[in-house]
Amino acid sequence: ILLNKSDLPDPAANRAWTAYFESLGFAVLEINARSGAGMKAIQGKVQEACREKIERDRKRGILNRPVRAMVAGIPNVGKSSFINRMAGSRRTKVEDRPGVTRGRQWVNLENGIDLLDMPGILWPKFEDKRVGEYLAFTGAVKDDVLDTEALAARLMQMLWKHDPQALRDRYRLEDFPEDVPGYALLEAAGRKRGFLLSRGEIDTERMARVLLEEYRNGKLGRFTLEVPEDLEVQA
Repeated sequence: ILLNKSDLPDPAANRAWTAYFESLGFAVLEINARSGAGMKAIQGKVQEACREKIERDRKRGILNRPVRAMVAGIPNVGKSSFINRMAGSRRTKVEDRPGVTRGRQWVNLENGIDLLDMPGILWPKFEDKRVGEYLAFTGAVKDDVLDTEALAARLMQMLWKHDPQALRDRYRLEDFPEDVPGYALLEAAGRKRGFLLSRGEIDTERMARVLLEEYRNGKLGRFTLEVPEDLEVQA
């Protein structure tokens, strides 16, 4: 399991998720495919995860067989960026939006690994509304099928509850009570940014798009939506 974009979440949460997945028997690495952080350790982790299979092949006289790995994950987590970094060239199309990879393609690397690039996958239906919300916050769901203002207002409300100073610093917001509606925060931020329509109304739709983009790019600080303890609460 590769925890990509590891520069965006809270570092303590990264460590918690690493420990959680390792406790389930997975080989885990924090990486950043764009900067290259953690990428050099992947080869060793692959060998570790496939040790038993490699040893069985060796006993049968099969040496240096490439490891064939499917790169699977939700949309917009950086699968194509990861493959391009591993390949050392721009082999697959990369954009900051979900649904860019359309079909399957094998990428043969020189280090004994063959990677199968796959389109992002999501559950056909979210039983828990919060799961769908969290995925939408990160850009795993296409914005054009969402009510971006309602989504941004919900994100504003969550951020204000957990890290109000990040919003104060980024959007020069004044003090609000903890239970302030998210839409009021969205309006306040839009006013500070000068996003006004012809009759002086605040362009909350534009502010919503800006908020989501800045959150996804880490401009609101390192924030994690969910930690392993939350899974126990849900259970």
